[in-house]
Amino acid sequence: MVKASKLRSPPGPRPLPVIGNLHLLNLKRPYQTMLELSKKYGSIYSIQMGLKKVVVLSGYETVKDALVNYGEQFGERPQVPIFERLFEGKGIVFSHGETWKTMRRFSLTTLRNFGMGKRTIEDTIIGECQHLIQNFESYRGKPFEIKAVLNASVANIIVSVLFGKRFDYQDPQFLRLLTLIGENVKLIGSPRITLFNAFPVLGFLLKSHKTVLRNRDELFDFIKMTFLDHRHKLDKNDPRSFIDAFLVRQQEETDISTDFFSDENLLALVSNLFVAGTETTASTLRWGILLMMRYPEVQKKVCEEITKVVGSAQPRIAHRTQMPYTDAVIHEVQRFADILPTGLPRATTTNVTFKNYHIPKGTEVITLLTSVLRDQTQWAKPEEFNPQHFLNSKGKFIKREAFMPFSLGRRMCAGESLAKMELFLFFTSLMQKFTFQPPPGVSHLHLDLTPDTGFTTRPLPHKICALFHT
Repeated sequence: MVKASKLRSPPGPRPLPVIGNLHLLNLKRPYQTMLELSKKYGSIYSIQMGLKKVVVLSGYETVKDALVNYGEQFGERPQVPIFERLFEGKGIVFSHGETWKTMRRFSLTTLRNFGMGKRTIEDTIIGECQHLIQNFESYRGKPFEIKAVLNASVANIIVSVLFGKRFDYQDPQFLRLLTLIGENVKLIGSPRITLFNAFPVLGFLLKSHKTVLRNRDELFDFIKMTFLDHRHKLDKNDPRSFIDAFLVRQQEETDISTDFFSDENLLALVSNLFVAGTETTASTLRWGILLMMRYPEVQKKVCEEITKVVGSAQPRIAHRTQMPYTDAVIHEVQRFADILPTGLPRATTTNVTFKNYHIPKGTEVITLLTSVLRDQTQWAKPEEFNPQHFLNSKGKFIKREAFMPFSLGRRMCAGESLAKMELFLFFTSLMQKFTFQPPPGVSHLHLDLTPDTGFTTRPLPHKICALFHT
């Protein structure tokens, strides 16, 4: 056994007093700096974010090894100031220890009971696709912005499970909630919040976190109002939504563990699932439409495959295996879009010896997912949009180990099966009905594929034309 003292800490750039390595980071897109640093320091290195040491894991082999073979040791969430203020250790995404385990178990079981990955949710998604198609049709081929309506459409799927209802795309309260979520996702990835996380004591100067907390309060107020209404009408023998199921469980838990099924946990949990179930899938679909406009030859092949396999019938999940090209395109959109480039931060649960380096208990760890999705040893053309990454020489779909946009292991995305179903059904339903083109006067070659800044990488706002297939 090598003594911990003999083991080295991961290498990294020399920190300056107080600010550490913050001066090196591109604060708008820190993942870009992290990729550069991994070229210099290797697949495991450390950087100082202010006074806090953070270990960065990079590249397919290292990230997979950490998340699969050391899943338990890298299985905690760090105490990130903005997330601690937002959720106070409650909910599922940024909770810790037993709270996390209980909430995750409850969420996965309940989501499955409400049809996640089953025919019932498939029908809900298909119904929502029809509303979205009608909305796109209403523009009659004229240019329009898709961000708000696509967010609303995707949000309605998780909302139907959480609240047991859907909202109209024009519903002012619904649009307000989606605006709050969008604003927070953008702010949490902003330079000011990065600085706030490094130096929470400077909060009074940075102010952005106040906006984030205000937005959270407004979202929580809405959820609270909804669950109080649900509690009032609750039929224990017929829970109609995720909230109902939680309230039933709350009544059953009479012993000490009731703490887990508190109103505070319900608020955090519902807001976590609402945000996670909306933001990433809607952004991926927006990338999908943007990339189809940018690569009309790919769009044409997708449309041809849909026509050949489905004709004018409604595309369903069962068609996926017969549509290898379309499946490859959707996977490549996810890889290229790279929605969560740094993944969600991890923390070590014990002292870990990993690849001959010593990482102390409680260290924040970033699994750089962008380095996996663009790993040159895994992808033929990592920087390009290329559906061939997921096809063999015979045109059959192939699964790729390095495809991990949902992360891996114990903390991987709880909604992965739902997201995959949504992406396939929304994408094929839209592509079956429309050809997507840039507005008149804009060449497809000039479409900007630079991602917007924020906690997730979303496309920059742009207008599209949806031309109805005749």
